Amino acid sequence: MKRFPFLDWMRGFACIVMIQCHTFNAFVRLDLRESSSYIFSQFVGGMAAPLFLFMAGMTSGFQMESLERREPSSLRRWLISLRRAGYILGIAFLFRITNYLGSMPHANPAEITRVDILNCMGIALAVFSAAAVFGSADRARFALVTALAIAVATPVMAHLPWDGAPRLLREYLVPAAGRGQFPLFPCASYVGFGVAAGVLVKRTAAHRFDRLMLWTLLIGLVVVYAAQYVSNLPFSLYREVNFWTESPGLVLIRGGILLAIMAGSYLWTQYFAGPAWSWVQCMGKNSLMVYWVHVVMVYGALGQPIKRTMSVPAVVLVTLLLTALMVAMSAAWFRWKSRKNGGKRASQDRAGLASARENETVLQTR
Repeated sequence: MKRFPFLDWMRGFACIVMIQCHTFNAFVRLDLRESSSYIFSQFVGGMAAPLFLFMAGMTSGFQMESLERREPSSLRRWLISLRRAGYILGIAFLFRITNYLGSMPHANPAEITRVDILNCMGIALAVFSAAAVFGSADRARFALVTALAIAVATPVMAHLPWDGAPRLLREYLVPAAGRGQFPLFPCASYVGFGVAAGVLVKRTAAHRFDRLMLWTLLIGLVVVYAAQYVSNLPFSLYREVNFWTESPGLVLIRGGILLAIMAGSYLWTQYFAGPAWSWVQCMGKNSLMVYWVHVVMVYGALGQPIKRTMSVPAVVLVTLLLTALMVAMSAAWFRWKSRKNGGKRASQDRAGLASARENETVLQTR
């Protein structure tokens, strides 16, 4: 599958937003949690999860488009997409277990079943795997309509009588106090938006990419303005709605911001950054490892002695150091992979040359 530099840059940007959010959340002193610096860090950090979910949807859309060309069976395409969702869900549980072990001896067993972003991503990708049965145009339409339906249904779902339901089921489906920060309603909407965007990007010819991104930026800004305007109206279609956890308006505002970030990432990588090595893209290509390692470092036993003890300037310094460490780790990882793959190719070339010489010797003997 072709890599898009702007998508790698977008992932790297999401890593930066995520690292600063988690670092501030873990290390800033409790008496500074009402400061403007801390509030701003968490407000900006709220875009990290939508970014990762959106990009997971885009990647899924790319894969569905590629799969359609080589797999005529719609059922087979759906099962392959569903298996990929199961793979992400398996990684999610493996991550929770390693995070639990990394928190020893202060580990909480409830952390193993916590609904984190990877759990949400796996379930949401399973829901939108149904898009694989459609053709391109209908696939994008299905993903967009389903994403909007999830967003609109979230306030209704959140206020159903969940008292008798299993706690874990509720945490996977709707916002819950204290836990379940990434429920299917409304977080799966971002995956659906990503699937629709991925289909459009994959189907767009190279010479029309600039026009696509200009329209993406324009539509994103219009969606942000319209959603904000509707959210501020003095009346609502819902009896009860919490803007920061359930509101379709917030989902659409973030969806518009996602489109604007995607267009900005394309503009930067296409016309400003050039072909030179990019530390942001380097981190973006290794986003899963960055996520895994930095969470263990920030929330695990390593960060426990300094948890909630630091001033804002000190946390800014820690954030910069941790970001630099993640970049260095990613660069070292890719350098190792490059050397390993180079060694394999050299071995294959030597084996091929030896085989050719052997065949030539046999022919000469005959």
